[in-house]
Amino acid sequence: MNLTFILINFVFLLFFSNRVNGLECYVCSNQEDNKDKCVETVKNCDHGQDRCLSRIRWGSTPYWAPSGEKQYYITKKCASKDVCDQEYKKHLSRCDRIWYNDWECVECCTGDRCNYFVTLKATSTYPSILIISMSALIAIVFFK
Repeated sequence: MNLTFILINFVFLLFFSNRVNGLECYVCSNQEDNKDKCVETVKNCDHGQDRCLSRIRWGSTPYWAPSGEKQYYITKKCASKDVCDQEYKKHLSRCDRIWYNDWECVECCTGDRCNYFVTLKATSTYPSILIISMSALIAIVFFK
């Protein structure tokens, strides 16, 4: 077979295989910490869901406590850009992170499993894939 044909197919598969398979996000609902279920459960997102959404809430416990205890509630899921924008705007006024207030913050990221950490602002991995594949292509073409 023609080496150029093989290289073009390799690069095509490298770039588009992740998009065909879909985005992977960590998922959990109202967990008390970012351990166990929130970092072990992964979902292949549905078509149109191109972001991983993380919501962290600080609020009163579900049971009565004389000291008025508070705890974290963490939710992670797949979402579309529109859902991320809506959720961010919805919770922006409550996202003050003051310990004595009940607050809620939402962040979205792109890239497989980018929502491992809560409120860290992870980014996409596609630029690094581009650099790796272009380097491999140059190496193959020039160092046959």
